Amino acid sequence: MRIRAITALFFVLVVLGSILWSVYLFTIFFIMLSTYCLQEFYRIVADETGKPNRWVGILLGVLAFGLYAAHYLAGLSMAYLLLTAPLIANVFIVSLYQKRAKPFADIAYTLLGVVYIVLPFVSFYTLGFTATEAYDYRLPLGFMLILWGNDTGAYLVGRYFGKHLLFERISPKKTWEGLAGGVGLALFTSLVMANYFTLLPTWQWVGVALIISIFGTYGDLVESMLKRSQQVKDSGSVLPGHGGLLDRFDGLLLAAPAVLAFLKIVL
Repeated sequence: MRIRAITALFFVLVVLGSILWSVYLFTIFFIMLSTYCLQEFYRIVADETGKPNRWVGILLGVLAFGLYAAHYLAGLSMAYLLLTAPLIANVFIVSLYQKRAKPFADIAYTLLGVVYIVLPFVSFYTLGFTATEAYDYRLPLGFMLILWGNDTGAYLVGRYFGKHLLFERISPKKTWEGLAGGVGLALFTSLVMANYFTLLPTWQWVGVALIISIFGTYGDLVESMLKRSQQVKDSGSVLPGHGGLLDRFDGLLLAAPAVLAFLKIVL
């Protein structure tokens, strides 16, 4: 438990530092984070039925994220994202030479990793430029604090008061009581955010909290479904006591695109 607590504190400080320090550190850190999560995903799904083209997929993800970030940092045209087209084509071409029984399973796993991992991190990154033209740390910071509040509330309430299982087939430890605790603490965190970060009115912060609670929970369940289908306990071991980075950011994968869509509509 002590190792788990120390790891969690260090992890939180690193993430907060990357968001608060500068836009360039924010960019570099989350490109690296998405890349590491992507390689964890590829490691999990690789088996006899399909082996993703790991290096092409990682290069595609880094290039796409980097070009997208350059749009905000240097005014690069979004048209430059078309430079990823040769890499996408290469995913298909390489499979011609690998002589595997199910090449399209390899192709599907490779491209799915970019969609499932990189695009959500790009959505989260975009939050830093959603409310203002220049980088503003408040939305990414608020998102992470609400997400952590949801996870903490769900864990504590579920551990001490959980009785009714939420989704036993996928996650035998998650309960309805834990879900309620997560929503409650997420909403409380959003009200605190609304008091200090007035770039969004209170009702929008509350909407963000509800979206994070719902889609964050589903994101956790989806990653659990992935690991259970591949008979893997953790996505990795880079965080002692916590598993892999993908285990720590599974809630973000579905929540970030949903929050971005909500804010793009209401702002």
